[in-house]
Amino acid sequence: MRKALVVGISKYKNAKDLPCCVNDAKAVKDILRTHSDEKLNFTIINPTFDVATRNGLLSEIKKLFSGSAETDIVLFYFSGHGGFDSDRKDGYIVTTDDSAGNTIRMSEILSVVNASKIRNKVVILDCCHAGAMGNITKTTAALEEGVTILSASKFDEISLSGNPYSVFTSLLLDALNGGATDLSGHVTAGGVYAYIDKALGPSGQRPVFKTNTAQFLPLRETKPPIALSILRKLSTYFNNATDDYGLNPSYEFTNIKDNEDGHRNQEPYALPKNVDIFEDLKALNKVGLIVPNCDELPMKERYMYFAAMESKSCKLTPLGRFYWKLAKDNKI
Repeated sequence: MRKALVVGISKYKNAKDLPCCVNDAKAVKDILRTHSDEKLNFTIINPTFDVATRNGLLSEIKKLFSGSAETDIVLFYFSGHGGFDSDRKDGYIVTTDDSAGNTIRMSEILSVVNASKIRNKVVILDCCHAGAMGNITKTTAALEEGVTILSASKFDEISLSGNPYSVFTSLLLDALNGGATDLSGHVTAGGVYAYIDKALGPSGQRPVFKTNTAQFLPLRETKPPIALSILRKLSTYFNNATDDYGLNPSYEFTNIKDNEDGHRNQEPYALPKNVDIFEDLKALNKVGLIVPNCDELPMKERYMYFAAMESKSCKLTPLGRFYWKLAKDNKI
């Protein structure tokens, strides 16, 4: 079972309204509901209580994380105002009924999350000072096993709003939509963080990622950048991770006898079986899993085409050796 509580608060009594937050929440709900192939993903919780109020939102958070170990993953997302209490060294999220002492402290949320028996718990906060979530305080311990926190900014930073979405959530949506997918088509929290961190660059707000988990469950599945059937052939084309795969002109489909289109032709001419293999190898090269092994050639000729035409070879990259092991162990 996969459940998500997604909350966006735009209207405030004692703070500036944030029009983008409702848009943020709606878009996150929409993208989490299904995988890219329209298969059901997260069940989006329809709150019983008013999540725009402190007591209502806290009650819904407690309900979300009260599941049993049979639940695979739950996710809490919040977009709205946030703050930081320098005396307590603790952050807080703000609801519409905000007043002195009437906020939800991030340490309160973490205590609920840490106590949960659910195997995988994910918290995503898009608010100012969100990086305070997960800080160790006098009343809050470190992250328990299975907890992952993704925050829009550091504890001492603001989070930028935007139109129609906030800066952080806009990148989150892009990541979930395939920008952060791995070669198996899985988008994990770790991949989302890496995508957002790189997209924001060295300046501006910095996302924060904290986790204590042995294995990331995918937040969403998207179309992989390479067919899984080709990934599985890695251990067929390369008997060992350190082997080279020898090439020759028969692998290049343009190398046809009496070709009149200007391509250089030479024996052995293209063979359909080898051409099909070469298409797979070029696809693996495109995603960085193999490289042509022809360093002695001029730089402009260090491509798969020339590796074949010059009877060179190709080899696995470090990432390629990782996926080769997965293919060898039937884990793809």
